[in-house]
Amino acid sequence: MALGDDLHESARAEVGSGLTEYPAVLAPARPDSPRNAESLDDADNTLRPSFIRRVTEALDADAQETVYDLVEPLHPADVADLFELIGPDYRADLARAINDLLSSEVIAELNDYVRDDLVEELDPDEVADLAGEMETDDAVALIQDLDAEDQQAVLAEMEPEDRAAIESALAYPEDTAGRIMSRDVIAVPEHLTVGDLIDFLRDDQDLATEFWEVFIVDHKHHPVGTCALSWILRTPRSIALTDVMKRDQTLIPVTMDQEEVALRFQKYALISAAVVDESGRLVGQITVDDVVHIIQEEASEDILRLSGAGDGDINEPIHLTVRTRLSWLVVNLGTAIIASSVVGLFQGAIARLALLAVLMPIVSGMGGNAGTQTLAVVVRAIATNQLTSSNTVRMILREVRIALANGLSLGVLIGGGTALMFQNPLLGAVIGAAMVINNLVAGLAGILVPVTLDRLKVDPAVSSAVFVTMATDVMGFFSFLGLAVLSGLAG
Repeated sequence: MALGDDLHESARAEVGSGLTEYPAVLAPARPDSPRNAESLDDADNTLRPSFIRRVTEALDADAQETVYDLVEPLHPADVADLFELIGPDYRADLARAINDLLSSEVIAELNDYVRDDLVEELDPDEVADLAGEMETDDAVALIQDLDAEDQQAVLAEMEPEDRAAIESALAYPEDTAGRIMSRDVIAVPEHLTVGDLIDFLRDDQDLATEFWEVFIVDHKHHPVGTCALSWILRTPRSIALTDVMKRDQTLIPVTMDQEEVALRFQKYALISAAVVDESGRLVGQITVDDVVHIIQEEASEDILRLSGAGDGDINEPIHLTVRTRLSWLVVNLGTAIIASSVVGLFQGAIARLALLAVLMPIVSGMGGNAGTQTLAVVVRAIATNQLTSSNTVRMILREVRIALANGLSLGVLIGGGTALMFQNPLLGAVIGAAMVINNLVAGLAGILVPVTLDRLKVDPAVSSAVFVTMATDVMGFFSFLGLAVLSGLAG
């Protein structure tokens, strides 16, 4: 049956934004295609060096037709890889050679820095055309990094409905659900039957082309349930949606951080979830393919922040990489000076027993390794909500027991080895005791530093490693050299 205009008004998936027209997807080459075989390495699913060399040689010869023929069979994701793998000097020429192959799907797959370089080469109307073909979240990612002036120029070239959707998304803070959500959702009133819904989905050609579930909303556009497509297809037409819909659903606030969104998808095994505004109205949805990118991004971000390497992107401009890494290296230099000042307090003892200078790096180095192990576990536990205020004390006690066990084991090994090698049992006892003390300090620092930073609303992955390393170096040197003096070994 045909649905009335009032139903279409409330049920369509626009949610305050325009519906986009999707171009035909560029089909990947067949697995048995000769061109596919010579361009892709099946072992690691990357473009072959020989293929990239052929493309660059064709670009050098200004043979644009040859370049087009080489690139045309590739999947959009592989075309994006090609842009990232060839040298920066070739990218503009490649874009011109494969003009109509540079689709919105390719742009969406590109590395952020590579994409920004390419977008700078395009006119605002060309960028607007690409953004208009994209999902809202991909279009936002394309436009959000542009300068304010360029943003306005691109938005001015877009269709009013598309522009309104993107401007609305840009109004939300970065890395929140509002930025990554898609507004192309299927939402219908709760009074419909399954038959009504099926007719609606078939009749309205402007609806989203890909979806997994339908959201049921009340008269205020608040989501009250969901229906998976499999339920709709297997249910008689006369059954009311309210009788088959799933009322228990996970709603994502529009301002929720994307990392928390990913955790909810993981915890509740979601395929998609409704995004609601402050008043509880349905404004979009997040799907699992978006979450996969978030998980990868957040995991990489935490690892790189622990090392102070910034974004860690090989396509990042060199001056940005140098600035990020140098800032943390300067901080590390300061902590190294603090550790060396502790050594300076025991210059006399070291002068009297040179073996102390030989052995003390072992104590500090092993403490640093132990602290890094604990730190990695704790930062991950905080990021995945495994470590919360309810189990912090238990986690601290657990790490103390682990640190003592490891410290005692290492202490016996290094202490016994030192005593046998240098025929000095007292020296072995001193280094063994210092190893136990520093491992205990490493375990405590590895958990207390990130937990404290997290309580202070500071990302524990950003600067925890600096403080933990400083603690293990200072305590390693101080415990070993201090025990050597107190025992009379270097008296």
